[in-house]
Amino acid sequence: MPQETTTRTTRIRTEIQALWQLAWPILIGQLANVGMAVVDVAMAGHASAQDLAGVSLGVSIWNMVIITIMGVMMSVSPLVAHHVGAKKFSQVPHVVRQGMWKALGVGLIAFVLANLSVVVFDHLELEPVVREMAKNFVHITSFALPAFACYRVLYGYSASLNQTKPLMATAIGALLLNIFINWLLVYGNWGFPRMGGLGCAWSTLLCVWFNFLGLLWWMHRAPAYRSTWPFGKYEAPHWPKVGSLLKLGLPIGVTYFAETSAFSGISLLIAKFGSTAVAAHQIALNFTSLVFMVPLSLGVALLTRVGQSLGAGDPVAARFRAWVGVIASLAFAAVSAFGMAVFNQHIAGAYTSDAHVAALAAQLLLLAALFQLCDSSQVVLSCAIRGYKVTRSPMVIHLTAFWVVAIPLGCVLGLAPAWLPWRPAAPMEAQGFWIALVVGLTVAAIGLAVLLRNVANRHLPHAVGTPRTST
Repeated sequence: MPQETTTRTTRIRTEIQALWQLAWPILIGQLANVGMAVVDVAMAGHASAQDLAGVSLGVSIWNMVIITIMGVMMSVSPLVAHHVGAKKFSQVPHVVRQGMWKALGVGLIAFVLANLSVVVFDHLELEPVVREMAKNFVHITSFALPAFACYRVLYGYSASLNQTKPLMATAIGALLLNIFINWLLVYGNWGFPRMGGLGCAWSTLLCVWFNFLGLLWWMHRAPAYRSTWPFGKYEAPHWPKVGSLLKLGLPIGVTYFAETSAFSGISLLIAKFGSTAVAAHQIALNFTSLVFMVPLSLGVALLTRVGQSLGAGDPVAARFRAWVGVIASLAFAAVSAFGMAVFNQHIAGAYTSDAHVAALAAQLLLLAALFQLCDSSQVVLSCAIRGYKVTRSPMVIHLTAFWVVAIPLGCVLGLAPAWLPWRPAAPMEAQGFWIALVVGLTVAAIGLAVLLRNVANRHLPHAVGTPRTST
């Protein structure tokens, strides 16, 4: 028994090391990507409260669109990972080429929808200058969406080949470029016009294109991609393949949309409480998004690890890797929750010099600390499940958790409408919505944990040694 325990502990330690080796460059890259939004909000906040509110509302739409695109395009990752695990490298270029055709279509549709979405600002009680800034932010950044969709294809292709350092390098370059362009355009340095929050929009547009073209250039030159390089020849759209990619990716996109639209929708609902509430909510949301990059990076790496195990015909290893990843994410969540609770006032103060905004943001960060465990676990659980190429059931779980539980409960607690027979004595405003998010994330984590157990067990070998398949 002691020897078995030692062997299992060694296996867990080895798997965590392998997972982290794959995840840490993803983490640095994700932090750099999210850091761009953090820089936008922070630099706009030091321009004026109106700039901060306008950029925050524009970012809420931008984030909702790009995160949905991330989900739709994620179908490339499990397919490439399975081919790599099965050592069927010749099939990888076809998947990537068709993924790029899919990306062009998705990016153009997203461009149209993003520009149409700005009408929502006309129905909110906003100061005119804030409304116009939010609209223009979305209009400008929408031209980056086709490039972003194509970048996510390259991202999934590279990560599934275990090549994560290029993702880190290009993202860091984009972050540094974003800081520089913001410095020029937001504040009007070096003779450039002082554009305030709109400078952040132009910076975002340029940096997304830099990220896509920079990664493409890197991959073209790096030896690691030569055996699977997809762009050595032209390939017309193969609609059955594009359709299969959409069938696998659309449920992930809906899943991502369900979560991010809940957060963005709450941002819009909170707008009625004034610029202070909007700014404080965005500060708390920006920082929690930054922390969220650690479990998200573990999840992306875990999807690759699980997918490669299944491609190699080893469902036992896939299940082991999945649960080790979940445990690692929970351990990080405990540490991050403690840090967020202890340093909440310092974090809020780093974003803004407005005392009222900082005080409310510090309160929201205390609530955000509560959902670290369930938020971290749900993203890793869902990525592990996608490694099995199962996407529809997680979609149902997320839709239920956020749009059946979190949003209605948030409206009850935050708005306290008079027609409800049961409601708080007074609206809890932003705090009420954040309490509802804690509940919704808990529901999602529990549902996904049960689903992963069932999916992993269905793939285990029969008594005769043949793996089962799942739907």
